[in-house]
Amino acid sequence: MSRIGRLPITVPPQVQINIEGSAIHVKGPKGEMQHTFPKDVDFHLEAGMLNVTRSGDSKQEKMIHGTARAIVNNMVVGVSKGFQRVLEVNGVGYRAEVDNQKNLMLYVGYSHPVKMEPPTGISFATDAKTRQITVMGFDKQLIGQVAANIREVRPPEPYQGKGIKYIEEKIRRKAGKTGKGK
Repeated sequence: MSRIGRLPITVPPQVQINIEGSAIHVKGPKGEMQHTFPKDVDFHLEAGMLNVTRSGDSKQEKMIHGTARAIVNNMVVGVSKGFQRVLEVNGVGYRAEVDNQKNLMLYVGYSHPVKMEPPTGISFATDAKTRQITVMGFDKQLIGQVAANIREVRPPEPYQGKGIKYIEEKIRRKAGKTGKGK
């Protein structure tokens, strides 16, 4: 049995879960999400614990078992606590700011600022002192995609380290040209 798939999911009291066949709907204080899974997995809710089981032992059923449990766990954590991803802006004159408490404006060396509008359920926060951008929301997959789109505006370059990077990301630096004097 899958080591991840067999673990029960603890459902907080403020989270409501509706199971309709292979579809699951999760609602909490941060928002609501739904997902439809293949018929190979079943969900059982008992006394605040959600268990994911599979119908057989084929390779496909084993693969989807742990994936389904991880997706549902991310849904439960997302609607109860939420997720966030932090990026860092490095470079002289590079900065990020939020205008009108919604849109993210990036000033990263282009002739114009880059404006990014958040999708539904996503919000931005910036800190000018530490030069960090925080992407917050309840959908883990969407947060990761939005953070990747922000990083794509100006990825970090290996010589001076300028650009937008994840806070935990390590940039492999390259040595510059050596000056050969004659």
